[in-house]
Parts: sequence; C-alpha cells; structure tokens
Amino acid sequence: MKRKITEALLQWKQSKDRKPLIVNGARQIGKTYSILEFGMSEYQNVVHLNLEKNKVAANIFEDDLTPSVLVQNLESFTEDRILPGTTLLFFDEIQACERALTSLKYFCEDAPQYHIIAAGSLLGVAVNREKYSFPVGKVDECKNPRLLRFHTHATVERKPQISVQNRNERRHHVYF
Repeated sequence: MKRKITEALLQWKQSKDRKPLIVNGARQIGKTYSILEFGMSEYQNVVHLNLEKNKVAANIFEDDLTPSVLVQNLESFTEDRILPGTTLLFFDEIQACERALTSLKYFCEDAPQYHIIAAGSLLGVAVNREKYSFPVGKVDECKNPRLLRFHTHATVERKPQISVQNRNERRHHVYF
C-alpha cells in the first residue's frame, strides 16, 4: 500500500514552480517516514538533518542565510555533496530552529534549484514570529493529515527488480 502523500510529493518534485516544501502536522503521524521513503525512491541522495536532536546542525543556520553559504556549510558538516535535483535536503523538526525556517525564503528566492522539504509539528505555536518571520508565499505547504494515511483500497504494484548496484547508488544520511 502507498500513502497518499507520496503522490503529492511527486507532484511537488515535478512542479516547474517548486518552492521549498513544509510538511506540517501532529507528532507521530508518519511525516518523517513518508518523506524519507519518498526521498530514497526519488533521489540519488537524501541529507536528513534533525534540527531538534542535533544542535550542531541547527547552529549552521545562526549566521549567514545565503543559500550558497548554507549549502557549503552543510556539505562541510555532512561531508557529502549536495547537488541540485539529485539531492533531497530534509530539514526535520524545523520548528526547533527558527532560522532554518527563515532560510527557506532565501532558497526560494536565490536558489530554487535545490529540492528542500522541511517537516515540523505545531509550527504556528512553536515559532516566535516576532523574532523571525514565517516565509509566507516563499514555500509550498502540506498540512493535510489525511495525505499521510494509506490508500483505502489495496493496490497491487509491480515494482521493477532493483539490482544491488542501483540500491547502493541511493544514499541516505541522517545527522542526529
């Protein structure tokens, strides 16, 4: 079975007007799992930063929010290349790092070639909007918890056999 959100994420990826995507919803409903599953199937590389667990990763956003500087700093931190179109940047628990949320505005304006998904819970409550601004109009949002449910009817999917070589080419890095 597939989650409905997979179709929404695929439409987002293929959109010519794609902006950084925020997936907002309650805790423990499958946001992280769904995004990682999508990333592993649709990208060669997934860089997953949990900004709540990893304060060192969150500190990368404390200085310069210029996308080119952020990408360079993230590459240094993760020791991995972040390539437009083939790498999914996943900022998990973004409500824990307001500057990361603000950075989405600059990725939209100055570096739309990067594929970025941010996930968080209770973003409206957690973010102190007097200190940093929510990137209104600069992000796509997915707030519908129904998208995280599985399709109600069983679907039989014939998946092509993936060789071991292809499986190893897809990488997922988690930075807790």
